[in-house]
Amino acid sequence: MGQPAVIVYRRARHNMRQKLLPRIGCGVAFVLLLGTVTLAHAQWQMQTSGTSASLRGIHAVDAMDAWASGAGGTIVRTEDGGQHWQACSVPQGAERLDFRSIWAWDTQHAMAMSSGPGKQSRLYSTHDGCRTWRLVFTNPDADGFWDGLQFDGTRFGVVLGDPVHGSFTLFATYDGGNHWTRQLDPCLRTMEAQQGAFAASNQSMDVLPIRKVGDPAGSATDHQVWFGASGGWLYSLQLTPLRMIDAQSGCVHLQPLSALHGDGAGIFAVAFHDGDNGVAVGGDYTMPRSGDDSAAYTTDGKVWHVAQGPPAGYRSTVAWNEGEQAWIAAGPTGSDISHDGGKTWKPLDRGNWNALGLPFIVGPDGRIARLISWGQLRANNGIPGNKLRRLR
Repeated sequence: MGQPAVIVYRRARHNMRQKLLPRIGCGVAFVLLLGTVTLAHAQWQMQTSGTSASLRGIHAVDAMDAWASGAGGTIVRTEDGGQHWQACSVPQGAERLDFRSIWAWDTQHAMAMSSGPGKQSRLYSTHDGCRTWRLVFTNPDADGFWDGLQFDGTRFGVVLGDPVHGSFTLFATYDGGNHWTRQLDPCLRTMEAQQGAFAASNQSMDVLPIRKVGDPAGSATDHQVWFGASGGWLYSLQLTPLRMIDAQSGCVHLQPLSALHGDGAGIFAVAFHDGDNGVAVGGDYTMPRSGDDSAAYTTDGKVWHVAQGPPAGYRSTVAWNEGEQAWIAAGPTGSDISHDGGKTWKPLDRGNWNALGLPFIVGPDGRIARLISWGQLRANNGIPGNKLRRLR
Protein backbone atom coordinates (compact mmCIF):
# COMPACT_ATOMS: atom_id res chain seq x y z
CA MET A 1 0.00 0.00 0.00
CA GLY A 2 1.06 3.59 -0.57
CA GLN A 3 1.62 6.14 2.17
CA PRO A 4 -1.52 7.51 3.90
CA ALA A 5 -2.85 10.59 2.13
CA VAL A 6 -2.46 12.75 5.24
CA ILE A 7 1.29 12.01 5.40
CA VAL A 8 1.75 12.87 1.73
CA TYR A 9 -0.25 16.09 2.26
CA ARG A 10 1.81 17.15 5.28
CA ARG A 11 5.10 16.49 3.50
CA ALA A 12 3.90 18.46 0.46
CA ARG A 13 2.90 21.39 2.68
CA HIS A 14 6.27 21.27 4.47
CA ASN A 15 8.15 21.34 1.16
CA MET A 16 6.00 24.23 -0.05
CA ARG A 17 6.70 26.22 3.14
CA GLN A 18 10.45 25.65 2.81
CA LYS A 19 10.38 26.92 -0.76
CA LEU A 20 8.09 29.89 -0.19
CA LEU A 21 9.73 31.51 2.84
CA PRO A 22 13.03 32.26 1.05
CA ARG A 23 11.05 33.74 -1.85
CA ILE A 24 9.16 36.02 0.53
CA GLY A 25 12.45 37.17 2.04
CA CYS A 26 14.11 37.71 -1.35
CA GLY A 27 11.22 39.85 -2.54
CA VAL A 28 11.48 42.13 0.49
CA ALA A 29 15.26 42.34 0.21
CA PHE A 30 14.81 43.56 -3.35
CA VAL A 31 12.43 46.28 -2.16
CA LEU A 32 14.91 47.31 0.53
CA LEU A 33 17.81 47.49 -1.89
CA LEU A 34 15.75 49.84 -4.05
CA GLY A 35 15.56 52.10 -1.02
CA THR A 36 11.77 52.39 -1.08
CA VAL A 37 11.47 52.60 2.72
CA THR A 38 14.10 52.40 5.44
CA LEU A 39 12.95 51.03 8.77
CA ALA A 40 14.63 50.28 12.07
CA HIS A 41 13.82 46.62 12.45
CA ALA A 42 11.31 45.19 9.99
CA GLN A 43 9.45 45.74 6.74
CA TRP A 44 5.85 45.29 5.65
CA GLN A 45 5.65 43.44 2.34
CA MET A 46 2.44 44.33 0.49
CA GLN A 47 0.31 41.46 -0.80
CA THR A 48 -2.67 41.14 -3.14
CA SER A 49 -5.90 40.36 -1.30
CA GLY A 50 -8.16 40.21 -4.35
CA THR A 51 -10.72 42.51 -2.70
CA SER A 52 -11.29 46.23 -2.28
CA ALA A 53 -13.34 45.80 0.90
CA SER A 54 -12.24 47.40 4.16
CA LEU A 55 -10.61 44.63 6.20
CA ARG A 56 -10.75 44.72 10.01
CA GLY A 57 -10.54 41.05 10.98
CA ILE A 58 -7.31 39.02 10.66
CA HIS A 59 -6.24 35.80 12.35
CA ALA A 60 -3.07 33.87 11.58
CA VAL A 61 -3.19 30.18 12.46
CA ASP A 62 0.55 30.11 11.74
CA ALA A 63 3.03 31.78 9.39
CA MET A 64 1.41 30.20 6.34
CA ASP A 65 -2.31 29.86 7.11
CA ALA A 66 -4.42 32.96 7.81
CA TRP A 67 -7.96 34.29 7.46
CA ALA A 68 -9.10 37.91 6.98
CA SER A 69 -12.57 39.50 7.00
CA GLY A 70 -14.29 42.80 6.37
CA ALA A 71 -17.18 44.76 4.88
CA GLY A 72 -19.77 43.43 2.46
CA GLY A 73 -19.62 39.86 3.81
CA THR A 74 -15.97 39.60 2.73
CA ILE A 75 -13.82 36.71 3.97
CA VAL A 76 -10.49 35.66 2.39
CA ARG A 77 -7.83 33.16 3.38
CA THR A 78 -4.33 32.00 2.47
CA GLU A 79 -2.50 28.69 2.82
CA ASP A 80 0.85 29.80 1.42
CA GLY A 81 1.96 32.71 3.56
CA GLY A 82 -0.01 35.29 1.59
CA GLN A 83 1.38 34.52 -1.86
CA HIS A 84 -2.23 33.87 -2.82
CA TRP A 85 -5.37 35.03 -1.00
CA GLN A 86 -8.53 33.10 -1.92
CA ALA A 87 -12.04 34.52 -1.74
CA CYS A 88 -14.43 32.58 0.48
CA SER A 89 -18.12 32.07 -0.21
CA VAL A 90 -20.33 34.71 1.39
CA PRO A 91 -22.58 33.29 4.11
CA GLN A 92 -26.20 33.24 3.02
CA GLY A 93 -27.88 36.54 3.95
CA ALA A 94 -24.57 38.17 4.93
CA GLU A 95 -23.91 40.15 1.76
CA ARG A 96 -24.30 43.49 3.59
CA LEU A 97 -22.77 42.49 6.91
CA ASP A 98 -19.47 43.85 8.22
CA PHE A 99 -17.29 40.99 9.44
CA ARG A 100 -15.12 42.79 11.99
CA SER A 101 -13.81 39.55 13.55
CA ILE A 102 -12.47 36.21 12.33
CA TRP A 103 -11.01 33.27 14.26
CA ALA A 104 -9.61 30.05 12.78
CA TRP A 105 -8.32 26.81 14.24
CA ASP A 106 -6.87 25.46 10.97
CA THR A 107 -7.43 25.57 7.20
CA GLN A 108 -10.91 24.07 7.48
CA HIS A 109 -12.47 25.39 10.70
CA ALA A 110 -13.16 29.06 11.36
CA MET A 111 -15.72 31.42 12.88
CA ALA A 112 -16.62 34.91 11.64
CA MET A 113 -18.41 37.63 13.59
CA SER A 114 -20.28 40.56 12.09
CA SER A 115 -20.73 43.83 13.97
CA GLY A 116 -23.83 45.96 13.73
CA PRO A 117 -26.97 47.05 15.56
CA GLY A 118 -29.12 44.25 16.96
CA LYS A 119 -29.45 41.28 14.63
CA GLN A 120 -26.72 42.57 12.33
CA SER A 121 -24.30 41.18 14.93
CA ARG A 122 -23.99 37.47 14.09
CA LEU A 123 -21.68 34.47 14.29
CA TYR A 124 -21.09 32.08 11.39
CA SER A 125 -18.94 28.93 11.34
CA THR A 126 -17.37 26.83 8.61
CA HIS A 127 -16.00 23.29 8.74
CA ASP A 128 -15.09 22.85 5.08
CA GLY A 129 -12.56 25.59 4.38
CA CYS A 130 -15.18 28.34 3.88
CA ARG A 131 -17.06 26.65 1.04
CA THR A 132 -20.19 26.72 3.22
CA TRP A 133 -21.16 28.62 6.39
CA ARG A 134 -23.66 27.99 9.17
CA LEU A 135 -25.33 30.68 11.27
CA VAL A 136 -24.70 29.67 14.88
CA PHE A 137 -25.68 32.71 16.98
CA THR A 138 -27.48 36.03 16.49
CA ASN A 139 -27.39 38.96 18.89
CA PRO A 140 -30.50 38.66 21.07
CA ASP A 141 -30.37 42.32 22.16
CA ALA A 142 -32.13 44.80 19.87
CA ASP A 143 -30.05 47.60 21.41
CA GLY A 144 -26.81 45.59 21.36
CA PHE A 145 -23.70 45.86 19.17
CA TRP A 146 -20.93 43.27 19.17
CA ASP A 147 -17.30 44.44 19.29
CA GLY A 148 -15.06 41.38 19.37
CA LEU A 149 -14.62 37.60 19.26
CA GLN A 150 -11.74 35.78 20.93
CA PHE A 151 -10.87 32.14 21.64
CA ASP A 152 -8.08 30.82 23.85
CA GLY A 153 -6.87 28.46 21.11
CA THR A 154 -9.15 25.65 22.27
CA ARG A 155 -12.96 25.42 22.40
CA PHE A 156 -13.38 28.28 24.88
CA GLY A 157 -14.36 31.63 23.41
CA VAL A 158 -15.95 34.96 24.30
CA VAL A 159 -18.03 37.58 22.46
CA LEU A 160 -17.87 41.16 23.77
CA GLY A 161 -20.61 43.70 23.08
CA ASP A 162 -21.51 47.27 23.96
CA PRO A 163 -23.48 47.86 27.16
CA VAL A 164 -27.15 46.91 27.37
CA HIS A 165 -29.06 48.21 30.39
CA GLY A 166 -25.89 49.59 31.96
CA SER A 167 -23.62 46.54 31.62
CA PHE A 168 -21.25 45.36 28.92
CA THR A 169 -22.46 42.28 27.08
CA LEU A 170 -20.38 39.12 27.36
CA PHE A 171 -21.23 35.68 25.97
CA ALA A 172 -19.03 32.61 26.55
CA THR A 173 -18.77 29.21 24.87
CA TYR A 174 -17.05 26.04 26.07
CA ASP A 175 -17.84 23.89 23.03
CA GLY A 176 -16.20 25.73 20.15
CA GLY A 177 -19.06 28.13 19.50
CA ASN A 178 -22.04 25.79 19.21
CA HIS A 179 -23.66 27.19 22.37
CA TRP A 180 -23.24 30.62 23.96
CA THR A 181 -24.19 31.73 27.48
CA ARG A 182 -24.65 35.31 28.66
CA GLN A 183 -22.34 36.21 31.56
CA LEU A 184 -24.17 38.10 34.34
CA ASP A 185 -21.23 39.52 36.25
CA PRO A 186 -21.35 42.75 38.32
CA CYS A 187 -17.86 43.54 37.01
CA LEU A 188 -19.45 44.28 33.62
CA ARG A 189 -21.32 47.33 34.90
CA THR A 190 -20.16 50.46 33.12
CA MET A 191 -17.92 52.94 34.92
CA GLU A 192 -19.23 55.90 32.93
CA ALA A 193 -22.51 56.87 31.32
CA GLN A 194 -22.76 56.29 27.55
CA GLN A 195 -19.71 54.03 27.60
CA GLY A 196 -18.81 51.51 24.92
CA ALA A 197 -16.09 49.28 23.49
CA PHE A 198 -14.65 49.50 19.96
CA ALA A 199 -14.98 47.13 17.01
CA ALA A 200 -12.07 48.62 15.07
CA SER A 201 -9.76 45.59 14.97
CA ASN A 202 -11.22 42.67 16.96
CA GLN A 203 -8.70 43.49 19.68
CA SER A 204 -10.83 45.32 22.20
CA MET A 205 -10.52 42.13 24.28
CA ASP A 206 -7.90 39.51 25.23
CA VAL A 207 -8.53 36.13 26.86
CA LEU A 208 -5.91 34.57 29.16
CA PRO A 209 -6.17 30.92 30.30
CA ILE A 210 -5.55 30.49 34.04
CA ARG A 211 -3.58 27.27 34.39
CA LYS A 212 -3.08 25.45 37.63
CA VAL A 213 0.30 23.88 38.46
CA GLY A 214 0.69 20.65 36.51
CA ASP A 215 -2.14 21.36 34.05
CA PRO A 216 -1.23 20.54 30.45
CA ALA A 217 -1.53 23.27 27.83
CA GLY A 218 -5.05 23.70 26.49
CA SER A 219 -6.74 22.25 29.58
CA ALA A 220 -7.59 25.47 31.45
CA THR A 221 -11.22 25.95 32.45
CA ASP A 222 -10.74 29.32 34.18
CA HIS A 223 -9.97 32.44 32.17
CA GLN A 224 -9.11 36.08 32.78
CA VAL A 225 -10.78 38.44 30.31
CA TRP A 226 -9.41 41.94 29.72
CA PHE A 227 -11.15 44.54 27.54
CA GLY A 228 -10.79 48.23 26.79
CA ALA A 229 -13.48 50.90 26.56
CA SER A 230 -14.12 54.57 25.95
CA GLY A 231 -12.77 57.01 28.49
CA GLY A 232 -9.46 55.11 28.65
CA TRP A 233 -10.91 52.38 30.87
CA LEU A 234 -9.73 48.77 31.22
CA TYR A 235 -12.01 46.06 32.59
CA SER A 236 -10.90 42.64 33.78
CA LEU A 237 -12.86 39.71 35.19
CA GLN A 238 -12.39 36.01 35.76
CA LEU A 239 -14.69 33.51 34.09
CA THR A 240 -15.03 30.22 35.96
CA PRO A 241 -17.59 27.53 35.09
CA LEU A 242 -20.44 27.31 37.63
CA ARG A 243 -19.05 30.24 39.65
CA MET A 244 -21.54 32.16 41.79
CA ILE A 245 -22.71 35.22 39.87
CA ASP A 246 -21.91 37.71 42.63
CA ALA A 247 -18.41 36.42 43.40
CA GLN A 248 -16.72 39.12 41.27
CA SER A 249 -13.59 36.95 41.11
CA GLY A 250 -10.66 38.84 39.61
CA CYS A 251 -12.77 41.94 39.00
CA VAL A 252 -10.70 44.99 38.04
CA HIS A 253 -11.59 48.49 36.84
CA LEU A 254 -8.67 50.70 35.82
CA GLN A 255 -8.32 53.96 33.89
CA PRO A 256 -4.69 54.02 32.68
CA LEU A 257 -5.46 56.49 29.86
CA SER A 258 -7.70 58.84 31.83
CA ALA A 259 -6.99 61.84 29.59
CA LEU A 260 -9.05 60.33 26.75
CA HIS A 261 -12.54 61.80 26.50
CA GLY A 262 -15.29 61.79 23.90
CA ASP A 263 -17.21 59.13 21.99
CA GLY A 264 -14.27 58.41 19.68
CA ALA A 265 -11.59 58.20 22.36
CA GLY A 266 -10.49 55.31 24.54
CA ILE A 267 -8.65 52.00 24.57
CA PHE A 268 -9.18 50.22 21.25
CA ALA A 269 -6.92 47.19 21.72
CA VAL A 270 -5.42 45.21 24.60
CA ALA A 271 -3.03 42.26 24.37
CA PHE A 272 -0.82 40.14 26.63
CA HIS A 273 2.09 37.93 25.62
CA ASP A 274 2.06 36.15 28.99
CA GLY A 275 0.11 36.45 32.22
CA ASP A 276 1.97 39.57 33.37
CA ASN A 277 3.18 41.60 30.39
CA GLY A 278 0.56 43.45 28.41
CA VAL A 279 -0.07 46.57 26.35
CA ALA A 280 -3.16 48.68 25.68
CA VAL A 281 -3.36 51.16 22.78
CA GLY A 282 -5.92 53.62 21.51
CA GLY A 283 -6.36 57.37 21.39
CA ASP A 284 -8.97 59.47 19.61
CA TYR A 285 -9.83 58.22 16.13
CA THR A 286 -11.21 61.66 15.23
CA MET A 287 -7.65 62.98 15.70
CA PRO A 288 -5.63 60.11 14.18
CA ARG A 289 -2.28 61.93 14.15
CA SER A 290 -2.34 62.70 17.88
CA GLY A 291 -0.35 60.15 19.86
CA ASP A 292 -1.02 61.74 23.25
CA ASP A 293 -2.06 59.10 25.79
CA SER A 294 -2.28 56.46 23.07
CA ALA A 295 -0.57 53.57 24.92
CA ALA A 296 -0.13 52.00 28.34
CA TYR A 297 1.70 48.91 29.57
CA THR A 298 1.92 46.52 32.52
CA THR A 299 4.69 44.18 33.68
CA ASP A 300 2.77 42.43 36.44
CA GLY A 301 -0.78 42.24 35.10
CA LYS A 302 -1.93 44.63 37.83
CA VAL A 303 -0.35 48.08 37.69
CA TRP A 304 -0.54 49.99 34.39
CA HIS A 305 1.72 52.86 33.28
CA VAL A 306 1.30 55.41 30.50
CA ALA A 307 3.92 55.00 27.75
CA GLN A 308 6.77 57.49 28.14
CA GLY A 309 7.29 57.69 24.37
CA PRO A 310 3.88 56.93 22.80
CA PRO A 311 3.12 55.80 19.24
CA ALA A 312 2.98 58.43 16.52
CA GLY A 313 -0.83 58.58 16.48
CA TYR A 314 -4.09 56.89 17.34
CA ARG A 315 -3.64 53.10 17.23
CA SER A 316 -6.43 50.55 16.81
CA THR A 317 -4.40 47.34 17.11
CA VAL A 318 -1.40 45.86 18.95
CA ALA A 319 0.35 42.48 18.94
CA TRP A 320 3.45 40.77 20.33
CA ASN A 321 6.07 39.79 17.75
CA GLU A 322 7.97 36.80 19.11
CA GLY A 323 10.68 36.98 16.43
CA GLU A 324 11.56 40.60 17.22
CA GLN A 325 10.77 40.24 20.94
CA ALA A 326 8.81 43.46 20.54
CA TRP A 327 5.33 44.94 20.51
CA ILE A 328 3.88 46.31 17.27
CA ALA A 329 0.97 48.76 17.16
CA ALA A 330 -0.81 50.16 14.11
CA GLY A 331 -3.52 52.54 12.99
CA PRO A 332 -4.57 54.77 10.08
CA THR A 333 -1.37 56.85 10.18
CA GLY A 334 1.15 54.01 10.39
CA SER A 335 2.69 51.40 12.65
CA ASP A 336 5.16 51.53 15.55
CA ILE A 337 7.43 49.12 17.40
CA SER A 338 8.46 48.87 21.06
CA HIS A 339 11.41 46.81 22.32
CA ASP A 340 11.04 47.78 25.98
CA GLY A 341 7.66 46.32 26.86
CA GLY A 342 5.59 49.25 25.62
CA LYS A 343 7.40 52.06 27.47
CA THR A 344 8.65 53.76 24.29
CA TRP A 345 7.68 53.40 20.65
CA LYS A 346 9.46 54.09 17.34
CA PRO A 347 7.80 54.52 13.91
CA LEU A 348 7.79 51.47 11.66
CA ASP A 349 5.90 52.79 8.61
CA ARG A 350 3.27 55.35 7.55
CA GLY A 351 0.67 53.02 6.06
CA ASN A 352 -3.09 52.99 6.65
CA TRP A 353 -3.91 49.98 8.83
CA ASN A 354 -6.78 48.56 10.88
CA ALA A 355 -5.78 45.25 12.46
CA LEU A 356 -2.86 42.94 13.23
CA GLY A 357 -2.70 39.16 13.15
CA LEU A 358 1.04 38.71 12.92
CA PRO A 359 2.81 38.19 10.67
CA PHE A 360 -0.07 39.84 8.75
CA ILE A 361 -1.68 43.27 8.88
CA VAL A 362 -4.85 44.51 7.14
CA GLY A 363 -6.46 47.85 6.35
CA PRO A 364 -8.97 49.69 4.15
CA ASP A 365 -9.40 49.03 0.42
CA GLY A 366 -8.31 45.41 0.78
CA ARG A 367 -4.82 46.26 2.08
CA ILE A 368 -2.86 43.23 3.34
CA ALA A 369 0.85 43.00 4.14
CA ARG A 370 3.23 40.58 5.79
CA LEU A 371 5.90 41.50 8.34
CA ILE A 372 9.44 40.48 7.45
CA SER A 373 12.06 40.95 10.18
CA TRP A 374 15.68 41.86 9.58
CA GLY A 375 16.72 38.58 11.13
CA GLN A 376 14.65 36.68 8.59
CA LEU A 377 16.05 38.76 5.75
CA ARG A 378 19.60 37.99 6.87
CA ALA A 379 18.89 34.27 7.22
CA ASN A 380 17.01 33.95 3.92
CA ASN A 381 19.37 35.99 1.77
CA GLY A 382 22.77 35.53 3.37
CA ILE A 383 23.17 39.30 3.87
CA PRO A 384 25.75 40.12 6.57
CA GLY A 385 24.50 42.10 9.56
CA ASN A 386 26.79 45.07 8.81
CA LYS A 387 25.30 45.40 5.31
CA LEU A 388 21.78 45.41 6.78
CA ARG A 389 22.84 48.26 9.05
CA ARG A 390 24.08 50.20 6.04
CA LEU A 391 20.76 49.60 4.27
CA ARG A 392 18.92 51.06 7.27
